[in-house]
Amino acid sequence: MASRIADDLLDRTVKQLDSMRDAKVAAGARNFFKEPVEARGVRSPQLIAMSAAIYREIRDWPVSARDEFATGLWKDAHIETGALACYTYRRFARTFGEREFRLFERWLDRYARNWSHCDGLSVYLLAPCIAHLPELASELSAWTRSKNQWKRRAAAVALIKEAQHGRHTELIFEIAAALACDPEDLVQKGAGWLLKVAYQGRPREVVQFLKSKGGNWPRLVLRYAAEKMTSQDKRAVLSWEN
Repeated sequence: MASRIADDLLDRTVKQLDSMRDAKVAAGARNFFKEPVEARGVRSPQLIAMSAAIYREIRDWPVSARDEFATGLWKDAHIETGALACYTYRRFARTFGEREFRLFERWLDRYARNWSHCDGLSVYLLAPCIAHLPELASELSAWTRSKNQWKRRAAAVALIKEAQHGRHTELIFEIAAALACDPEDLVQKGAGWLLKVAYQGRPREVVQFLKSKGGNWPRLVLRYAAEKMTSQDKRAVLSWEN
């Protein structure tokens, strides 16, 4: 039963996306990412509208059918279907816990191939799991040592919401330090973004943390971290560029 209804909706969804193809938008999407992406050329507002209709259809489904449908979207391997999976599944965020965290981690490992999918999984899906079960945040330290650059970036981006609320500050510093000199610039940007958000709630602690590392910070991380700082803090922080 679960497989049949999931397969039927997946088939209808892919056909609808195919009918909405826009070659010009697709070309723009392919040019936007450094990594190669498969794109149909469907815009985000259209995907969000689709996700609302899909949610109305699946909200009372068995969890197994919902998971199967969303995983099928990821397997389609287009930029739009990964985004649609995130837009749709986040509507169940109030129910997220450890089971969902493990599911989303598998999606991250298997299907995330660009920063957009990584960030959608991190902000829309992994972050609510951590908000409901704060002990899950401790899992992220190990992600900084993953061979998968998107999992390393997710270690930072999944904590953005926690940083906004001034939570997990020591863990945030640990992860930022681990990722600051990552060989991938998009991972460094994730670390800088996390520090930028953490500064808004804990400015003194962030500046002191950056100062404690002396001149060992890459320029990219510091410039991201300093974007929302006061003029005085920004001048001080940028003077510590490597």
